[in-house]
Amino acid sequence: MKGSTYRRCSCRDPETGKELGSSCPKRNSRNHCTHSVRQELPPREDGSRRSFARGGYASLKAAQADLDRVRALLGLADADDPEGVHLIAEMLSDVSRDKLPLPDVEETRRRLNAGQDLVGSLTVAEWLDRWLAGKRIRKSGISRYETDIRVHLKPHIGTRRLDRLRVSHLSEMFTAITDANADILEQNAQRRAAVEDLATVPWKGAENRARRKAMKAAIDAIPPFRRVTGPSTRQHIKATLRAALNDAIGQQIITFNPAAHVEIDSVRKPKALVWTDERVAKWQQTGEKPSPVMVWTPEQTGAFLDFVAEDRLYAMWHLIAFRGLRRGEACGQPWSETNLDRHSLTVIGQLVQDGWDVEASEPKTDSGFRVVALDDDTVGVLERHRKQQEADRAEWGTAWVETGLVFTQENGSWLHPGKVTDLFERLVAASGLPPIRLHDLRHGAATLMLAADIDVKIVSDTLGHSDTRITRDIYQSVFPHVGKNAAEATAKLVPLQRKVEEEKVRKAAKKAKARAKAKKKGKRKRPKK
Repeated sequence: MKGSTYRRCSCRDPETGKELGSSCPKRNSRNHCTHSVRQELPPREDGSRRSFARGGYASLKAAQADLDRVRALLGLADADDPEGVHLIAEMLSDVSRDKLPLPDVEETRRRLNAGQDLVGSLTVAEWLDRWLAGKRIRKSGISRYETDIRVHLKPHIGTRRLDRLRVSHLSEMFTAITDANADILEQNAQRRAAVEDLATVPWKGAENRARRKAMKAAIDAIPPFRRVTGPSTRQHIKATLRAALNDAIGQQIITFNPAAHVEIDSVRKPKALVWTDERVAKWQQTGEKPSPVMVWTPEQTGAFLDFVAEDRLYAMWHLIAFRGLRRGEACGQPWSETNLDRHSLTVIGQLVQDGWDVEASEPKTDSGFRVVALDDDTVGVLERHRKQQEADRAEWGTAWVETGLVFTQENGSWLHPGKVTDLFERLVAASGLPPIRLHDLRHGAATLMLAADIDVKIVSDTLGHSDTRITRDIYQSVFPHVGKNAAEATAKLVPLQRKVEEEKVRKAAKKAKARAKAKKKGKRKRPKK
């Protein structure tokens, strides 16, 4: 195809404003004109012509080098490969129109053979939008991804080219997030101090009112209270980006995932601790929980269930405490999957929150679909609950909302998971027991099963964990008496010489004591002379 280099003068006639072109008197000067290139490209699918054109080269040598590169790029696609020819021509047309740098020949060859975009101008933000639009997961998961992308990923790396994203860019992003946390904490402290100062100023009096007005204006100038981006959220941001870039690799848009190699602070999950007498005493003095995850002892669990025995949702608290259902699973459990005759229920769904809205959803993982065995007492509790629900249905009549769920509101409609949590916290506070979260009732069920020497695989299956290692990692706490028994049993397995000697001394002392006692008894029985 035709292609050429040529000189061009951009001088214009001061009167007409038109380019002088070849009539410019300085045209023959060596450094006056610039050089340009033009290369004919394969026609479009409709037959229309297109070309690559670029000017502004300071020398003929530079112009010729770019023309040679354009021709080398055109030669990457064989004549019997119309799709390749079209992609190369489209790429060069876009590069010419947008005044982009000419791509490297070998890199373009690799991209063409791999089926990737030939011009890597796709930004991280554009790819994240495309990736998120193609996700087919539940709404709450989409919302979480969207938050990570909107709040963190786009502002920090959204404008970068996807194919040029590096590990260093991500390290800089997480460093910036950490630095922003320090600013947020400082601003929160300033605002809190200002609000506390404002509360000390009296309302009455012109001077006080003027002072309050000035203080309120100062408070308004301080950023509002904000939450910091904690380690767990940073890990989720990394996971979101890593998943998006993995899909980009799967579509052969990029070949390297920097999110898989960036290092950030790890998240240490809190271990479940039991509310021992010592911990309860300290909590009563300071009001502080030893760990975010606390578990009641069997006695404390029993005391709570006795306290809420008359609550309308007692059966739910009982089921979570003994069988370890998650909150959403309990709220979404249908009667059709609850077989009291066979002492079992099947978890097939759950109610989840998206913001404050509630939607029905399947379990997050395959292990969430499971059959949970029921003991006789739990079956009895559920039977009584069903009778009460039937009475409620009769009382509401046509106003009853038929959802088919085991646990509902008074009129049969869905329970809101968030309101269930609020109710549980109020009941715990009213009971006087040390505080736990609703999810900690599930932790308690797991710990009870492990303390009862139930095989960890059965415990894992009951809870819906995908791996027994998850069960072991989370539930390391044991009740005090269980730990004491285990410690004694372990100690007896080791034969120590010190223990042998101590046992000999103990037996010798016991025999001496027995002889002394017998001798004393014999003296008492000796007849008088």
